[in-house]
Amino acid sequence: METVLLLARVLLALIFLVAGMAKLADRGGSKQAVIDFGLPTRLAPLLGLVVPLTELGVAAALVSASTTWWGALAALALLLAFIVGIAINLARGRKPECRCFGQLHSAPAGWSTLIRNAVFAALAAFILWEGREGAGPSLVSWVGTLSAFETAFLVAALLMLGLLAGHWWLLAHMLRQNGRLLVRVEVLENAFAPGSPQTLTHSRNGGQPVEGLPVGSPAPPFNLSGLYGETLTLDALRAPGKPVMLFFTDPNCGPCNALLPQVGSWQDELAYKLSISLISRGTAEENRVKSSEHGLTSVLLQEDWEVSEAYEVTGTPSAVLIRPDGTIGSPVVAGSEAIRSLITRTGDVPPAQLPMQPQPGQGEPCPDCGKVHPRRRTSQNLI
Repeated sequence: METVLLLARVLLALIFLVAGMAKLADRGGSKQAVIDFGLPTRLAPLLGLVVPLTELGVAAALVSASTTWWGALAALALLLAFIVGIAINLARGRKPECRCFGQLHSAPAGWSTLIRNAVFAALAAFILWEGREGAGPSLVSWVGTLSAFETAFLVAALLMLGLLAGHWWLLAHMLRQNGRLLVRVEVLENAFAPGSPQTLTHSRNGGQPVEGLPVGSPAPPFNLSGLYGETLTLDALRAPGKPVMLFFTDPNCGPCNALLPQVGSWQDELAYKLSISLISRGTAEENRVKSSEHGLTSVLLQEDWEVSEAYEVTGTPSAVLIRPDGTIGSPVVAGSEAIRSLITRTGDVPPAQLPMQPQPGQGEPCPDCGKVHPRRRTSQNLI
């Protein structure tokens, strides 16, 4: 019985160790999971940190025989909370994204998730049932009783399990990427297919099909983190009653970075009639650097491509307009020139007067000093 109990403790400790470390490495996803499961948004930053730290504490407590009982009690409490949360959402017909193991494994919560947590809870209950005095030997002392051969075999087995876990994670990550690529290829094939609705509807612009959701359809809602841990939603962006332009970018996208100075100018100079928000990827730190460099505001971070996929955006830089009533106001446009054109049409800005663009009359020598002075920009330039 002691061997079975020890194996149960080791298995449960490993599960909570991996889950806690994965959640800490994916803080944004952990906070989003809290929101998706229906908990108050204001609690998301706190729970996104407390839950993984508690899981790591449970893993540490299960190692020592003196703290095993308390660790099992905390594990059971956590697992029961997870089970209740999942069951409530399933009963309501909702299947939020379960980031139980951070980016190592993320899938919509379902009955399989419920069953898995119930099995883990049964392990914790088994340890509790044995009582405080029947927790078995300490894991450290048990390892000390092994022979050199047994210790080497244990280390090799753990390394093999680590390699298998890494291989499984890499395979899952590649499958997800391939899945996104297949979806995008299918969208492009359908767009270019003769007689397809997209080709017939959007071929007016030079005969080129345009991606994105149909104009007039409801804009998909989102709930994303900002650069400083704040939570931003589509409803909040629409609150001022102005059109909202979503600019999809990526920190490692060269054309995006080249366009960011102009985006910062547009945010400032067109703020009275248009809200421009950036949907970016990557870490908050690298996005804060670019935001500070180019004077950007309203930068939202998606974990992967979830918002891009919801809006059927297949590349960066891209942009789409959302009307004040929350419906799609334009097809998705891709590339710097197309985005400038959309800004021109939306803000009624003459093309020659766009920020960072050459303006007529610039380059005329000053009659006093003979030097060239740039024309001073006034509010009339944007009318």
